[in-house]
Amino acid sequence: MSQGKSVTVRLPYPGDCISGNHYRGRRRDGGEYVKADAQSWMDAIGWLIKKDHIEDWRLPLKVTCSSIFRDKNHAPDLSNLSKCILDAIEAVTNINDRDMRWHDGDRIIDAAAEPELTITIEEARK
Repeated sequence: MSQGKSVTVRLPYPGDCISGNHYRGRRRDGGEYVKADAQSWMDAIGWLIKKDHIEDWRLPLKVTCSSIFRDKNHAPDLSNLSKCILDAIEAVTNINDRDMRWHDGDRIIDAAAEPELTITIEEARK
């Protein structure tokens, strides 16, 4: 089995604005939009992974998110962040999120640390 490509990015955790329940808003006409603070964070992911051309990798992609939070009260279930993160990857690569496999990574609580997410994207193995 050959070893696939991978990329890891680290970003500050901006808070619940990127959770599945909070990153989209509803317009009066019934449509949806991505809230500005979430969109800006999603754009940052795109810029960090764009240079790796993951759109050329073997599918499905494995996406693992690990985290550091200051306390349990402000530490979401990582799966609640998946939709926003997978949508950010899809926006820059045009790879549909049905071709990505989400995995919760380690969730560390450290009162002295800045909240941070580590996102690792791996190519499918042959």
